[in-house]
Amino acid sequence: MLARAARGTGALLLKGSVQASARAPRRASSGLPRNTVVLFVPQQEAWVVERMGRFHRILEPGLNILIPVLDRIRYVQSLKEIVINVPEQSAVTLDNVTLQIDGVLYLRIMDPYKASYGVEDPEYAVTQLAQTTMRSELGKLSLDKVFRERESLNASIVDAINQAADCWGIRCLRYEIKDIHVPPRVKESMQMQVEAERRKRATVLESEGTRESAINVAEGKKQAQILASEAEKAEQINQAAGEASAVLAKAKAKAEAIRILAAALTQHNGDAAASLTVAEQYVSAFSKLAKDSNTILLPSNPGDVTSMVAQAMGVYGALTKAPIPEAQDSVSSRSSRDARSTDASLDEELDRVKLS
Repeated sequence: MLARAARGTGALLLKGSVQASARAPRRASSGLPRNTVVLFVPQQEAWVVERMGRFHRILEPGLNILIPVLDRIRYVQSLKEIVINVPEQSAVTLDNVTLQIDGVLYLRIMDPYKASYGVEDPEYAVTQLAQTTMRSELGKLSLDKVFRERESLNASIVDAINQAADCWGIRCLRYEIKDIHVPPRVKESMQMQVEAERRKRATVLESEGTRESAINVAEGKKQAQILASEAEKAEQINQAAGEASAVLAKAKAKAEAIRILAAALTQHNGDAAASLTVAEQYVSAFSKLAKDSNTILLPSNPGDVTSMVAQAMGVYGALTKAPIPEAQDSVSSRSSRDARSTDASLDEELDRVKLS
């Protein structure tokens, strides 16, 4: 019967300890779990036990036994990740712009002993530290850098909190800025700045397009002028080559004609043929007088064809005798031999001219 009563008393004590641990507040001394000898600590919680007012040990999750009256549960610490909402606060940037910023802090208790005895309220201490660190870090940045370097700002706040909260047994995992409120006038100025920047970029792009277009047009004109000059150069070279070829061909033809004429003059009755040719040219030139201009120059006896032909033949004879002295005898003998025939031929030609 005594054993049954003991079992009933133990069951009641166990049930009471579990119910008290389930419904009691964590940090309130009046709501802490009571020492019921046999205690069950939930997972991810640490219960700090004091013996006669002095720290004794930390209860691990599971079954734990304490001495009544002597042992007392002083603190209950949660080992889970804790999310703390940092209230909105004002901060002044490096360029003297007042911002309203709020954030979220994620932390975890790493050492329940330090968290219990190192600071009175660890969550409140970390929250205040986050606010002061945020204001300090924002004071080092300008307004534009606050929006661009939000990640680096969060990392700086986390590092500062971890350095200060190490003696509290708390580790800050991350800090996130939820929202940044800018004053209305500053927001309008930022909007105007954005619009001006867009107009500037549009103007710059348009000017660059105009410059590229002008460069392309000038480059095209340059290439066209170069090609035109090269074409003109090639045309002049070809024309000069053609003219040189024509002059050379004419010179060769004239030289060949002179050689043929010289060969013909050395034959029998060559002088008579030359006289006849000179007389024909004289008559042809005389017939064209006063056709192209009213001013003409005439010899004293334009109708005396015989004297003109004789004079031309005298010049021809002087030219032919000068460069070839070894042929003078043959020419003189031949001219004396053919003198009579030449005079006869000239008389006949003069009669034919007069008749015409």
